[in-house]
Order: sequence, then structure tokens, then C-alpha cells
Amino acid sequence: MYPPIISLTDWFRTAPGQYLLGWEQAQFDLAVTNLFGYNALQLGLPELSTLAANRMPHRWLALPEELMDLAPDDIALPEIAGPDVPLRVALVTNAAALPFPEASLDLVVLPHTLELSADPHHVLREVERVLVPEGRVVISGFNPNSLWGLKQSRARLAGRVGLRFFGMSDLYLPEAGDFIGPGRLRDWLRLLSFEVESHRFGCYRPAVHSEKWLQRYAWMDKAGARWWPIFGSVYFFVAVKRVRGVRLLGPAWRPRRAGGTAPVTITNRR
Repeated sequence: MYPPIISLTDWFRTAPGQYLLGWEQAQFDLAVTNLFGYNALQLGLPELSTLAANRMPHRWLALPEELMDLAPDDIALPEIAGPDVPLRVALVTNAAALPFPEASLDLVVLPHTLELSADPHHVLREVERVLVPEGRVVISGFNPNSLWGLKQSRARLAGRVGLRFFGMSDLYLPEAGDFIGPGRLRDWLRLLSFEVESHRFGCYRPAVHSEKWLQRYAWMDKAGARWWPIFGSVYFFVAVKRVRGVRLLGPAWRPRRAGGTAPVTITNRR
């Protein structure tokens, strides 16, 4: 029996946590490399350097207050130079109340931020407020429709009904937070005038704990991406904020001229 997972930070120290971090780091590097602008913000998850491959001049890491005791003093996140330049936590803030004016950020990264938030939809609204038109938001999260999600749901159900033998109620993923399905997230983005630019799924290996068994199932990453692509344990979305232009239209009717005469209809006849 494996010890219960207390927090997401503890889980990232396990073998499946390291496996997930490796996949997500590669996706963030690929997604943010060619995104240009001036200001970028990472909200949460100091274990990942999501802006390491980005070249914007101003990049910040923001953490909620409850994670400050768990975060290291220096995070391997670049500010101006390369990924080896350490960056301290720049902001301690609530993701639902960002201390930025409207349309001031070019890029916001949310690594598992929504599922750990008490009001994820409000967090997305706040991100939409601070993003400039055509700004990007990059989101990662656990997929409930996956092998990991099914095992987590089964363990929660077993715990509610009192089935605690054979480790049936042992959670595989952190207990905090709630899964947000990719379809639900897409609907939220659409309601907030975001257009999904790209999305992908990853981490198709089953919910095992040891590094040895994770390596044995490595072949499932290629097979899953080909045969059951939407059932990866993690999803990754890149969305752009669209602001449609407003066109002022005049009245459909035209007022008559003061003192003018009515137009005369002339019919030509052969």
C-alpha cells in the first residue's frame, strides 16, 4: 500500500509526477517559444518553468499565499537570459483577483491552476480581463476521461461508501481540487470570447506508482496518441483572446428634406 498523497507538490515528487512534469515541460516549451509581446505571467505550480523558452522581456511567477511555504526561494525560471537564471516568486496573489490593469498582459500560463481554484470560471474571466486583444492563455489540467481519472473517481467512490480494503479508497492523484473536463473547458473559453488555437493530450500510461512499471508501459504513449488520443491523462490548451470590431451603422431610413418636394416617378414608355 502506498502512502496517501497530501498535496500536488508531494505528488510531483513521485515517479508518475516526474513523468507528467517532463511531458508538460516539453509542451510548454513548444507552445510559448514563438509567442511575442512584453509581459507574461505564470500562475501557480513553481515546479514547472513554463516560460523558460519564451523571450518576452518581462516574465513573472505568481503563487497563492498557501503555496509560499512550499515553494523554494529560487525558481528555475528565466527573466531575461537563459533557463539557468533563477527568478524569485514575484507575486503573491489570488488567481481570481490579479493586480494588473485591463489589457496589460500578452501571455498568461495556467498549469493546473483552474482545477485547484475554488472558482475556476471566475479565474478565467480574470485572465480574459488582463489579457490584451490577441493575447494567449495556455492551460494544462488532468483529464477525468482517462485511466488516471477513472482510478481517481473509483477511489473517491469507494471512500464515500466505506470500501477501504485492498487500498480501493487510496487516491492516485492529489485530493485537493476537482477535474475539469476538456469539453467543459472549451465551452468556458468560447463563452469568454477565446478561440482555441491548439490542443493536445498526453501521458497515456496506466495509473501505476513505480518507475519500473511506468517504463514498461512507455509504448502506450505512442499507441495512445494514435488510437485513443482524447483519453490522455493530461490535456493542454492554447487559446487566443478575440475582440471583434464594432461597426457603427446609420439609420436605415433617411429623413425628408425640409421644404422639399416629393420625388416624381417617371415611367418611360415605348
